[in-house]
Amino acid sequence: MARPRTPLLSRERIVAAALRLIDDEGLDALSTRRLATELSVSGPSLYNHFATKDELLDAVVDSVIGEVDLSMFGGAGAVGSGAAAGTGGAAGAPWAEALRDWARSYRAALAAHPNIVPVLAQGPGRRPNALRLADAVFGHLVEAGWPRGQATRIGALMRYFVTGSALASFAAGFPADAEVYDAADYPHLGEAHRLAGHRGTVDEGAFETGLEALLDGLCLRFARLPGQP
Repeated sequence: MARPRTPLLSRERIVAAALRLIDDEGLDALSTRRLATELSVSGPSLYNHFATKDELLDAVVDSVIGEVDLSMFGGAGAVGSGAAAGTGGAAGAPWAEALRDWARSYRAALAAHPNIVPVLAQGPGRRPNALRLADAVFGHLVEAGWPRGQATRIGALMRYFVTGSALASFAAGFPADAEVYDAADYPHLGEAHRLAGHRGTVDEGAFETGLEALLDGLCLRFARLPGQP
């Protein structure tokens, strides 16, 4: 039997092509017709793997979440019994350190695929990788000694912070034209035209500053929980 001229379709191949298209041209570029062209197949053949565009988009979003490292949480239910010390047990990192490492990995995944962030920010839905992420964060916090209600709110807080930091660049939002910042109107923005040229430093520094401030505050709250030394 002759070999097919193009590789056989699979969910993985379709998702990878859709993600490349979104990365290159944005969410609006994704359509069944365009994706079929990219894959050199007929449009109807895509429906053998994804019934709707929304189902495909969910799979693309979940593939990005699958890039996030969860190893710092030691596996679901494997963080031991270090509640009193706030360490999360021998199998997992101390809870604040684990959140720090996870947040950095999460942001890196989103920064690599910024065009998908608006969809991802809507929540996990039925996406397996997203649900595993939520389970790992929540489980680690509870096992470390956080009450379940507070652990839920911390998980939400961290997601808001990370996704918000990945939605857009603060530094890039300032025009590089020095004439925009008339000293009579904006006396404190005399150097603002330089921000866009230091986008990486400004945005990364802002994320790290916010992350450390969040964790410092959470550590203070944890120390005030009943039963903590």
